Amino acid sequence: MATYAFLSDEWIEAARLLRQHYEDRLPEPVLATRINVNVTDVPHLDDGLMAGHIDTSEGQTVIEHGHLDDVDLTVTVDYETAKAAFVTRNQQKVMESFLTGKILVEGDASKLLALQSTPPNLGPDVEPLLAEMYEKLNALTE
Repeated sequence: MATYAFLSDEWIEAARLLRQHYEDRLPEPVLATRINVNVTDVPHLDDGLMAGHIDTSEGQTVIEHGHLDDVDLTVTVDYETAKAAFVTRNQQKVMESFLTGKILVEGDASKLLALQSTPPNLGPDVEPLLAEMYEKLNALTE
């Protein structure tokens, strides 16, 4: 399997295809929310800044380029912390980053915390599916 730099155009396209492969088998998000995300210190971008968003308001989790209007919150995070949150799912690193000010939240932080938690009613078929999806996402990431 080819690997790509996290948040490169190639990585985003591969992650998009992976999401499409799994989306009809995953439960709806636990919370409808719209979040703008600023990732700083992105090594392969000239200005080091990437703007994106997370939108769960339509019953699926969509992560894409660009900002949305009318959001619940905006999160600014450095590249390594974003990678820990979205790829390796290293919750300890994410919590450390939050406590040390590497994650800045403007708006309703409770919605961000709710998205980070795993809903208790996933069922026995969904847990292995999520694990498989994140394993594949990790495998395609440099």
